[in-house]
Amino acid sequence: MAQRLLLRRFLASVISRKPSQGQWPPLTSRALQTPQCSPGGLTVTPNPARTIYTTRISLTTFNIQDGPDFQDRVVNSETPVVVDFHAQWCGPCKILGPRLEKMVAKQHGKVVMAKVDIDDHTDLAIEYEVSAVPTVLAMKNGDVVDKFVGIKDEDQLEAFLKKLIG
Repeated sequence: MAQRLLLRRFLASVISRKPSQGQWPPLTSRALQTPQCSPGGLTVTPNPARTIYTTRISLTTFNIQDGPDFQDRVVNSETPVVVDFHAQWCGPCKILGPRLEKMVAKQHGKVVMAKVDIDDHTDLAIEYEVSAVPTVLAMKNGDVVDKFVGIKDEDQLEAFLKKLIG
């Protein structure tokens, strides 16, 4: 409710402004400055009243939204893809997920990771014969080339990824 009120006030103030010389005046608010990265990997937006911290955007890991998204980002991918079938209620998934993300990030774009929640995408879980979670598939050129079920340590994950990359 408060957000709507703020948005309404902001839009009313923007709409009520008169354009100068046929153009809208530039926004000079310090809150809208471009974020800068600090050495710790956090994004800091300088503002005397408030500082906002956010995590870096991961370009190597993404969540699958639906079937066509899976087709586009995984099956049609030119880059090898590690597909993590997981569930929110799965304890081992909560251990394996971050570990796998870390190992994929170390590959510097040679491989990407897709995360599929089996409760949201049961059709994909059935299609790829996922009978337990966590299940991890290695896909290259749209084909499953390797698979494992359960937790693996970092050395086993590194070997799994190296085998996928080639």
